[in-house]
Amino acid sequence: MGKNNGLSGLEESFVRHGINELNNKQIIELIVCRTVNKNECRRIIAEIMARYKTLREFINAPVEELRTIPCINEHCIISIKMMQDIPSRYLKEEIIQKPFCASSQEIFDYLYYSMRDLKKEIFRIIYLDNQSRIIDTEILFEGTLNEIHIYPREVQEKAIRHNAHQIIFVHNHPSGDPMPSHNDEKITRDMVFIGKVLQIGVLDHIIIGENRYFSFAGAGLIEKYEDEFLNMRLKLDMKRGCSSKVEYI
Repeated sequence: MGKNNGLSGLEESFVRHGINELNNKQIIELIVCRTVNKNECRRIIAEIMARYKTLREFINAPVEELRTIPCINEHCIISIKMMQDIPSRYLKEEIIQKPFCASSQEIFDYLYYSMRDLKKEIFRIIYLDNQSRIIDTEILFEGTLNEIHIYPREVQEKAIRHNAHQIIFVHNHPSGDPMPSHNDEKITRDMVFIGKVLQIGVLDHIIIGENRYFSFAGAGLIEKYEDEFLNMRLKLDMKRGCSSKVEYI
């Protein structure tokens, strides 16, 4: 059957039945052996299987690391990285301009694939318009394994440039534990306060870990920070009112 259409048996099986019918070794062979010397294919597959325990680990391997595999060429590396990046683009197209769902699960599902295997912390912003539709997303800050520096002024400047009415923050914990640190809580509180002043709402801050996430909105913390801001502003207004009355008398 493969001889009639130029496909190998493995390629024919993939076309007819999809990827679920293939094991990890066959999937790797399908990606790699179409772009390398056929005589080297078995040796390359054996090297890959020895280096990487899972398909996920192989697909997410850094380019510099892939280049150390004997006989892997640049065309092959492009195929591997496309396997990693295309699903992220597809998910982005699925969510852009879609009415925003209040569930943080949807945001987690959208970003988990592209953020789960990162070796350093990144801070991403999702911008929403006045209809609560997602305008765009971008990575604004990058950090180290367990630390990232976030600058509120730059966050708000970006939000204003995007004409965003609301924003969602997402960052990852490479350790796999999504529970927020004291600094995560402080920066989120500061962002909520600044957003209130500039009239750019903070809908959520989601921390992505290993197969799970933490939502500040889901935990009631966004609402708590908003209440703290309103109470602080009320006290300030009352204080100003009292001062004005004394001066008038």
